[in-house]
Amino acid sequence: MSAKQLITEHIDLWTSTIKAKNTQGRGSSKKRELYGIKKLRELILELAVRGKLVPQDPSDEPASKLLKRIAAEKTRLIKDKKIKKQKPLPEITDEEKLFDLPSGWKWVRLGNIGNIYNGNSVNARVKEEKYTDVEGLPFIATKDVGYGFEPIDYSNGVCIPIGEPKFKVAYKGAVLVCAEGGSAGKKCGVANKDICFGNKLFANQLFGEISPAYVLSNYLTPTFYKQFSESMTGIIGGISTSKFFELIMPLPPLNEQHRIVAKVDELMILCDQLEQQTESSLDAHNQLVDTLLSTLTKARDSKELSDNWARLADHFDTLITSDYAVEQLKQTIFQLAVMGKLAPQNPNDEPARELLKRIAAEKEQLINDKKIKKQNPLPEISDEEKSFSLPDGWEWCRVTEIMNCERDISYGVIKLEQEPESNGIPTLRCSDVKPGFVDLSGVRTVSPEIEEPYKRTRLTGGEVLVNIRGTLGGVALVNKELAGYNIAREVAMLPAHNEVEGSYLVNVIASPFFWKMIESNLKGIAYKGLNLNILRNLAIPLPPKYEQFRIATKTNDLIERCEELKTQLNDAQTTQLHLSDAVVENALTV
Repeated sequence: MSAKQLITEHIDLWTSTIKAKNTQGRGSSKKRELYGIKKLRELILELAVRGKLVPQDPSDEPASKLLKRIAAEKTRLIKDKKIKKQKPLPEITDEEKLFDLPSGWKWVRLGNIGNIYNGNSVNARVKEEKYTDVEGLPFIATKDVGYGFEPIDYSNGVCIPIGEPKFKVAYKGAVLVCAEGGSAGKKCGVANKDICFGNKLFANQLFGEISPAYVLSNYLTPTFYKQFSESMTGIIGGISTSKFFELIMPLPPLNEQHRIVAKVDELMILCDQLEQQTESSLDAHNQLVDTLLSTLTKARDSKELSDNWARLADHFDTLITSDYAVEQLKQTIFQLAVMGKLAPQNPNDEPARELLKRIAAEKEQLINDKKIKKQNPLPEISDEEKSFSLPDGWEWCRVTEIMNCERDISYGVIKLEQEPESNGIPTLRCSDVKPGFVDLSGVRTVSPEIEEPYKRTRLTGGEVLVNIRGTLGGVALVNKELAGYNIAREVAMLPAHNEVEGSYLVNVIASPFFWKMIESNLKGIAYKGLNLNILRNLAIPLPPKYEQFRIATKTNDLIERCEELKTQLNDAQTTQLHLSDAVVENALTV
């Protein structure tokens, strides 16, 4: 099957195979990866370097003659002292050869086809004082190199004066690759001008008119990256020049290199177009999801809500087809819940204002009995704070008004030091508090001595936990199994009054309405967080006591169904991922 057939006959697979990125927290950007198109790009590159992308021409000069000219060129450069003589590299064994090559091709070690060297580090202060906005060669750091076919960014403003003795120069056509850190073997590109470059980059100055774009295509294949990563060492991960010299790649005749590069360029443009069309289609679908779901929360009365839901339900199977759509549906459910549009009202329910009066009276009695201190009066809730109209019997109140009268909203242990070997107090961090549940798989413990000043945040059951720093978006109800646990400083404990349904409060905090208030009140630069006093004074809608329970029951039921739907979608997505992998694997083994 030709490359064109592989693309066209499986185009639905390439464009519909989407992988959800493993992101955490509320508001994370770009949570999808176009996995099918990524696999298509990898397939094109693998076919290219295996001689399966363009036909061979028996009249082409074989790679063996090119290698003879390269050997002669290296000898001349060493004699002229333009490059250093290196130790002979070992012959390539049959065991090392990764696949069979077409006639006229040769396996080569990178150290035999180019002069490979790393660059120079520049102290940040010196860079700022001496090398910024001066004339010279652009200095390229790892951050300026993209992931393959992205052009190198020359706009950082750092230049090295020509002739500066410390700095090595990579000339136009040099192939760069990151050799150290998380981007090692992934960031690479071709310099289209003379440059100086950083010490975490290798430059490969090729001999014998070898095509830099062809070598770059090799660098970008999964097969080459596997070689590269297996040769890395160290904690942060890096490859030495000696190991990099020994990596192998397939070398075609010179004319075929140019044909391969032209075909790869053509097909990558096609992949770009497919990617743009797919992204546009997904964005349009997401916008449609947002628009139709917003008609539910904007409905003026129960009839309009019912009509809008019926309209959405008619297209449910074609609308709710992605993780994004399911998440937006969940957010709509939470929003409808706190607006009083999810569960029916009962005119016989005691109004919420009576509940607020009882809590206030209880607090007043505790003050009179000198069991708690008197607090400053809370400000009246302004019309601007009331984000929407409430049903009869509901009231706007501040978060602190519905808390346990003898416990305050608090955060916990400031510093989690070395865990004790025994008798530690399990302490929940923001990474443990997820949207709707607590994950106990990675809970740490602190010594009782460290925890002693924070006994006020020891959990008893019924509290609501919400992340106020770090990974935001986590909110969960504490069940009895967590009694005796404590919390870290990035988690706030909301001890709801025993007449307030904790699950309803979780729904409030999980709703878009509440999240918008959190976002607008975050403080800090690198590590943003929510001040506890702001949290205490946020205005929220409070239904009658028994309606809270009905809302929580209905919401939990619908969210559970959403999770079931999400599991089904993820299972289907996993099947497509496996299918994409299988198509690629099959194409490479034919």
